[in-house]
Amino acid sequence: MNRQAIERILRRVPRENAFYFFTSIGNYTGENAASLEEFLEKLKTVNSKSLEFHLYRGDFERWIAETLEDKELAERIGKIRSSSLLGEKIRERLYSIVKERHRELKGFF
Repeated sequence: MNRQAIERILRRVPRENAFYFFTSIGNYTGENAASLEEFLEKLKTVNSKSLEFHLYRGDFERWIAETLEDKELAERIGKIRSSSLLGEKIRERLYSIVKERHRELKGFF
């Protein structure tokens, strides 16, 4: 992976392209993330119902693949869906996967 691709994945996106956390359709949590680093931080505290909602709809994968342009991380997150995890187990697995990817990308510099 080249430096330009890594910088694109790690960049801060405009607020209109940020990830907005909801617990269900129309129920915004008040939390959003405009970078992979912010996303990682929000995973620690956002309502676990929000994590379930977005994971099983494929929202995390879509945002990471299309907005952050990290197909590798999107695929890793996609594999969680087949595990049927709920609540804090989703949080633990998601956080672990995103943290590892963030560390990998930062390690290129």
